[in-house]
Amino acid sequence: MKKLVKLLKILLRAKYWRALMFGVGAAVEHEKLLQNLDLSTIIDVGSNRGQFSLVVRYLFPNAKIICFEPLAGPAGIFQSVFAKEDNIYLHNVAISLESKMTDINVSADDDSSSLLPITDLQSRLFPGTGYKKTEQVKVVRASDLLSAEQIQAPALLKVDVQGYELRVLQSFGELIVYFEYIYVECSFVELYAGQALAHEVLAFLGKKKWCLNGVYNIEYDKHGKAIQGDFLLVRK
Repeated sequence: MKKLVKLLKILLRAKYWRALMFGVGAAVEHEKLLQNLDLSTIIDVGSNRGQFSLVVRYLFPNAKIICFEPLAGPAGIFQSVFAKEDNIYLHNVAISLESKMTDINVSADDDSSSLLPITDLQSRLFPGTGYKKTEQVKVVRASDLLSAEQIQAPALLKVDVQGYELRVLQSFGELIVYFEYIYVECSFVELYAGQALAHEVLAFLGKKKWCLNGVYNIEYDKHGKAIQGDFLLVRK
């Protein structure tokens, strides 16, 4: 039912139709939240095929969008989806605390891929997202690729990196203060080995004067236990 509702919403927006030719459905579940914001810059870390970027391009047609996606396959599709768009940029890299080449664990459903090992719990809760193979990718610090001048206010940092959220946020260093909003997917249980859980990510951001504004799109297991959600934080 959720998938049907999502498809209907996509079909109601002509701006999303072209992406369907490449098998990409806009992440319309974020529309309701995002439409209440005023944004000039969006940084999309973990952009995959551009599902989230489609939504922010539709809602904020004049905003600058800077994206990061390490996997070659999804990055290539992203480039095709946005080939006719201006002011949207893609870096085919992962974000972490140091610059190097490393292996990423590719999921059978590639938007569930991670620099961390995929646990059995992830595979059980989300069938079809188990480990498939490894792929070597380039990793860089966010602060080495971005500058304060590129982050025009008001700005949003979106992070969806399958358990690697804390290290991505840490890699922004002093640049973190240039964002008005952070929108980050966090887990309540360990879906990727060694990942920071939601309370750890929130504690890190809380120390930097970020306040939790809301939690959206919560996923539950069959017993009603929360698994993960999308957290919106606002800078004090």
